[in-house]
Amino acid sequence: MKRSVIFFTAVFIMMMSSLMYAQNSPINFEPGGQGANWTWTVFENATNPPVEIMANPDMSGANTSANVAKFTALVAGQPWAGCESQHGADIGTFTFDSTNCTVKIMVHKPVISDVGIKFASNSGASTGEIKVANTLINQWEELTFDFSSRIGETNDQIIIFMDFNLAGRTTDNVTYFDNITFSQQMDIEAPEMAAPTPSYSAENVISLFSNAYTNVPVDTWSATWDNADVSDVQIDGNDTKLYTNLVFAGIEFTSNTIDANDMTHFHMHIWTPDATAMPAVFKIKLVDFGADGVWSGGDDVEHELVFDATTNPALVSNSWISMNIPLASFTNLTTRGHLAQLIISGDLSTVYVDNVLFHDGTTSISDNSNIPVPAMLGNSYPNPFRPTTNISYSVAKSAHVTLKIYDVKGRLVDTLVDAQQSANSYAKVWNADKAAPGVYFYRLTVNGQTVDTKRMVLLK
Repeated sequence: MKRSVIFFTAVFIMMMSSLMYAQNSPINFEPGGQGANWTWTVFENATNPPVEIMANPDMSGANTSANVAKFTALVAGQPWAGCESQHGADIGTFTFDSTNCTVKIMVHKPVISDVGIKFASNSGASTGEIKVANTLINQWEELTFDFSSRIGETNDQIIIFMDFNLAGRTTDNVTYFDNITFSQQMDIEAPEMAAPTPSYSAENVISLFSNAYTNVPVDTWSATWDNADVSDVQIDGNDTKLYTNLVFAGIEFTSNTIDANDMTHFHMHIWTPDATAMPAVFKIKLVDFGADGVWSGGDDVEHELVFDATTNPALVSNSWISMNIPLASFTNLTTRGHLAQLIISGDLSTVYVDNVLFHDGTTSISDNSNIPVPAMLGNSYPNPFRPTTNISYSVAKSAHVTLKIYDVKGRLVDTLVDAQQSANSYAKVWNADKAAPGVYFYRLTVNGQTVDTKRMVLLK
């Protein structure tokens, strides 16, 4: 009898412990559900109009729920104005693990801007917000937030920023949110092949991170002041940096600053599974601390470059992008003798990084397999078109060529070429009879390097 009582007590404690540490969800604002009767507090929003639980203003789209929450972001409010639940009593006390670290929320907004979510404990500690921008306006859209880097953290409050826009607002923005769910850890998409190996002459390279060269010391690949998570992974046996929840990441080599006066280019490979269509951007900033070697010494200089789907190089999803940038493009970087920081930022939350280096453009005579092959991407004709169009391109010598079609969200739609081809001019027909009308992008890569990306329009 005693053994049965002990067993029952142990099971009861385990069940209660599990219940104690499970968040109250889904948060759907329906009668008898979660969220509608919670204590929502609005902060940093001028007069702080309260969160309203109301009838769904748009049941024609992705969200047919009866009730939703309304948050009005005021012009006079701070960019980080938001709302938060009551500690403990609302969402409850819970711990992030592999079963609940993917958080999804449905939003309906009149503007494109970041939506931020963070969680906090009663002690004041927080996860830090993760921000994801909506891509649709005046219609429901589901956004996904990856909190897998916070596994093991215990929280009892959810905090939501519906219009996190550091540029400020020009109008009062009425926003709605609904159906906040917690689910299994996401599998992060990864490249199937490692980044192409650079072939610059080793004596003319200063490498921060590349298996092809001896790397100089780097203090950190994610500074204490940044907003990103970084891990070391291997892609096809090659060492690679993986950034997740990337808002901005600080790579610092302040203890051993870099003299790049004899270098002509900065280079890095990046790969992202995220949408890269406009208006998504990726930014690269270089900072020189000057002769005194310290920040804010009066002789610091810096410059940031911004890349998108229309620049050269162009952003593309699910393909290695060679960011081989002339240092002269960093026009405000007037000194390069004491480079101390590399800062990457933008709209790409997940980014794989490899072959981060400075070079003078000299390639190795003994290994020219990765020297860029001259190639050209022609215009599609006709454009606009229905339902077929011809895409022309040329390569100057034998190389591995891909010609791929992407939609406006950067998702791969079709692969027209993925093969080794000899030097020649080519033309491929894309039959889009099964594709939805709209804007598409076609991209030519040669030996893993993006040659060009162009736009075309499919009519009904």
